[in-house]
Amino acid sequence: MDTTTITIRQARPEEYEALGALTAQAYLDGEHLDFGAEDPYLDVLRDVAARAAAAEVLVAEADGTVLGCVTYVPSGGPMADIARESEAEIRMLAVSSAARGRGAGETLVRECVRRAEEAGRTGLVLSTQTSMHAAHRLYGRLGFVRTPERDWRPIETVPLLTYALTL
Repeated sequence: MDTTTITIRQARPEEYEALGALTAQAYLDGEHLDFGAEDPYLDVLRDVAARAAAAEVLVAEADGTVLGCVTYVPSGGPMADIARESEAEIRMLAVSSAARGRGAGETLVRECVRRAEEAGRTGLVLSTQTSMHAAHRLYGRLGFVRTPERDWRPIETVPLLTYALTL
């Protein structure tokens, strides 16, 4: 792993467009979109301003370079897909292809855990696609467990797996 210190901070409005592009590209690179470059979900991934208006968009940075981002949903609202009343949720974790393997994803998830604990949440939940194997390994390493009873489909062709961490 790279020994450069990774810091986490709030996304700034002037970065929203670049962060949206990073997120969309991470999903495209990983082949996580059923319809590729024509997938309508790309518009959602690119709309960081909407996410930041309804939740917290966090950025992982090292030496002034943005490595990745995540949307942390502290409690309910329009960005919460599966969180129950006392839970926080993680959405749209993305790391640039150039930064993979440097610990940015793990650092972002750990910050979400820290924030959820600090806010007194009872759990931290997330949905992930079946193809996101590296993310599944990361969640397992950090203590998240599969919650198949909460699995769901935003559209018929996209089954989402769910994970939860009890806090």
